[in-house]
Amino acid sequence: MLTLKNEQIAKATLTENTGAEKAKLFPTDLGLVVTDFLKQYFDDIMDYGFTARIENEFDDVAGGKLQWNKMIDDFYSPFKEDVDKTIETAERIKGERELGADPQSGKPVIARMGRFGPMVQIGSAEEEETPRFASLQKGQSIETITLAEALDLFKLPAVLGEYEGKEVSVNIGRFGPYVKLGEDFISIPKGEDPFSVNLDRAIALIKEKQQADAPIAEFEGKPVTKGKGRFGPFIKWNDMFINVPRRYNFDHLSAQDINELIETKVEKEANRFIQQWPEEKIALENGRWGPFIRFGKKMIKLGRKEDGEKYSADELSNVSLEDVKKMIIAEEPGAFDKPLKPARSAGGKAAAKKKSAGTTAKKRAAPKKK
Repeated sequence: MLTLKNEQIAKATLTENTGAEKAKLFPTDLGLVVTDFLKQYFDDIMDYGFTARIENEFDDVAGGKLQWNKMIDDFYSPFKEDVDKTIETAERIKGERELGADPQSGKPVIARMGRFGPMVQIGSAEEEETPRFASLQKGQSIETITLAEALDLFKLPAVLGEYEGKEVSVNIGRFGPYVKLGEDFISIPKGEDPFSVNLDRAIALIKEKQQADAPIAEFEGKPVTKGKGRFGPFIKWNDMFINVPRRYNFDHLSAQDINELIETKVEKEANRFIQQWPEEKIALENGRWGPFIRFGKKMIKLGRKEDGEKYSADELSNVSLEDVKKMIIAEEPGAFDKPLKPARSAGGKAAAKKKSAGTTAKKRAAPKKK
């Protein structure tokens, strides 16, 4: 911008944001895909004239010119036919958009919706080699992402080096970007670009995590650590997570605070169970509104005594396992027809996931045999 003042010309460079609009809602990639699906299979309802016509019919019903049940029938019958036809014949819409070819492999690069959100893939399921996948970053869209931006997403996972004798890598997972040290995962702070994380920055994040996870005290010879989770700040002792109420100064917990929190939790847990049968995954517990049966992950109502009266906690301490099972069957017929799955360890869960992934891969490969 040039400005003339007092016979002098001043020059300045100004900037302006374009393409940004306030007070407007913009559809997500999932919203665009759903809209395309509805327009393809339910075009009559998506038509702008549909709402106006229905409003006029409502006016006729209110004025006594049209029977309401006839109006509903005229709408529902063809709509039900469309739904049945769509369920039977419609293919799952993925909002696919081909961006080009991968320079290294020559395979197509496609942006589409995946199970966990918008993503890009190199290759296709029909090929012998399994396609490679990468999630879109925040701010990216299937509609606008370029081939170069899509290829950049495949630069991760990247191995950065070693620290403490373990491999250090950076990647983006289902819950966001992270640094991986051996088998430990360290979240990258929100807003930080994972592509810019080098070994020095990764080590700094690892040290911060190690410091945060370091024991802050001991109770009965076992370490106490603290952290912040989904439900707020907590301390952890003996595999027990203990919420820290607001009345405590979480940043400066004293030894007395820690002892008090743990003792209160231990006492509460001790009063929680009346009887336990861990191998059967059955327990009699004290609840907020009285005793109940916990069967696996289910909470089951207690039966009554022969005289119709409710059981007290003292009486339940002498009830046999067989009687408890009868109460469970009374509420959940066939509860013991299928054995409860044993609790998995972290390693067991990982193995199950791996096995599941292998099964899925085999299913995907099946069409090639046609």
